[in-house]
Amino acid sequence: MPLPKLVIFDCDGVLVDSERICHEVLHRMLSEIGVDLSLQETIDRFIGTSTPGFLQLVCELQGGQPPPTFLESFRGRTIAAFGQHLTAVPGIVDVLSSLTTPCCVASNGTHAKMAFSLRHTGLLARFSGRIFSAEDVTNPKPAPDLFVHAARCLSVDPRDCVVVEDTPTGVRAARAAGMRALGYAAMTPAQRLLDAGAHRVFESMDRLPALLSECRMTHGLDFERAPSLGERRPLGEP
Repeated sequence: MPLPKLVIFDCDGVLVDSERICHEVLHRMLSEIGVDLSLQETIDRFIGTSTPGFLQLVCELQGGQPPPTFLESFRGRTIAAFGQHLTAVPGIVDVLSSLTTPCCVASNGTHAKMAFSLRHTGLLARFSGRIFSAEDVTNPKPAPDLFVHAARCLSVDPRDCVVVEDTPTGVRAARAAGMRALGYAAMTPAQRLLDAGAHRVFESMDRLPALLSECRMTHGLDFERAPSLGERRPLGEP
């Protein structure tokens, strides 16, 4: 059975170590407008959301519209924090250097945000011409549109793609697109990724090459089973 023909990476939290930075900025800004959440509650509620979903959640939590400059301010303060603290996810450079399968990026983030993040961490050139944003489609993740769009642009059958995601939103989008989903459990609890439909979850990028080599695309069947690699699996799964 063939190996994947395309690996699709999410950006924030998978390629660039940005999730905690973003949520720390958001946590402070929510506090400034009277929304009382802990940092972990902020992460749990907002991780993986698109811009419209983000704004809707802010409105619901505040009980009304946030200040008109809230989104612009959030973006500006996030970029400033990225400039000081953003790095590549530990181990991802080695993964990309060893990867022989074509790959791309597909994120709910904007093209501008991804360009900044990938350039700042030295990853931009690795994905030239293969960067896809929710701005490119009608419906962001968890809809399948973005992943299907990326596969179509690169002339790959969605069933021959594997997605690497760190949020339930992204995992659900991958499964809806008919793709295999590997869940990177760095900030999201592993069980939440499994509950969303991840075929495997892992907590360190050095696990990823072995998981990718384990994938056998069977067009409708689960992964070909392999000896345990130390990654977590759903209860009862061999």
